[in-house]
Amino acid sequence: MNSLLNRIFNEDCIEGIDKIPDESLDLIVADPPYCLGKDYGNNSDKMDPQEYLMWTYKWIDKVIPKLKDTGSFYIFLTWRYSPEIFSYVKKYLTMMNEIIWDRKVPSMGGSTRSFTSVHDNIGFFVKSKKYYFDIDAVRIPYDAETKKARTRKLFEGAKWLELGYNPKDLWSISRIHKQAPERENHPTQKPLAVIDRIIKSSSPINGVVLDPFMGSGTTAVSCINNKRNYIGFEINEEYCRLIDDRIRRIEADLFDFAVVAQ
Repeated sequence: MNSLLNRIFNEDCIEGIDKIPDESLDLIVADPPYCLGKDYGNNSDKMDPQEYLMWTYKWIDKVIPKLKDTGSFYIFLTWRYSPEIFSYVKKYLTMMNEIIWDRKVPSMGGSTRSFTSVHDNIGFFVKSKKYYFDIDAVRIPYDAETKKARTRKLFEGAKWLELGYNPKDLWSISRIHKQAPERENHPTQKPLAVIDRIIKSSSPINGVVLDPFMGSGTTAVSCINNKRNYIGFEINEEYCRLIDDRIRRIEADLFDFAVVAQ
């Protein structure tokens, strides 16, 4: 297993997943194609709906046995197919949340024949009641004004006041704009803030996280920053090079920071 850690495999996850032992993963973070016709350098996002659902069920069948009893599974989807796919996953795992990621899309333009879609659906599933979850790792700090307003005798020593409030199931985190420093050349790159919240809450330090569709490498970056191990699959060779470059930059920055801190 150690030989698999902190590596990105340039292959289809359905073909490569058998190299990972069953019940060895703490967390799976899956951001597959949404079947919306995006260009990922191949036809992976250009299937017809039924073909897409059958393909989705196939890779889900392959990855779920790799979870530990304490493990969790997160999957990013569009509202178009989340009902069918969530129902399928619930045959194997317990659904804890449907998280709505509000991408904070500007209020200009959009559809004129329906309400404009500005969110992604994230399913949060667990394998057993023993699942790992650390809410304190992702609490959102109160601002100084709120803390001051609540410094009455009643709230003295309150954990939630000191550590912050727990995130709800609506995550309002801006999508990555073209000029953003973390932007990479990938059409559906997820913000590090979204992935960090999943990694920190649902995997322990030194735990093992699988991303079967590594894309721009955000899951790997989050794991490096948060002291987790990652395993990734990415079928597009160009994206694999992008991920390698991104990882090298992150590791160089961490090394420089450690040298300065000494």
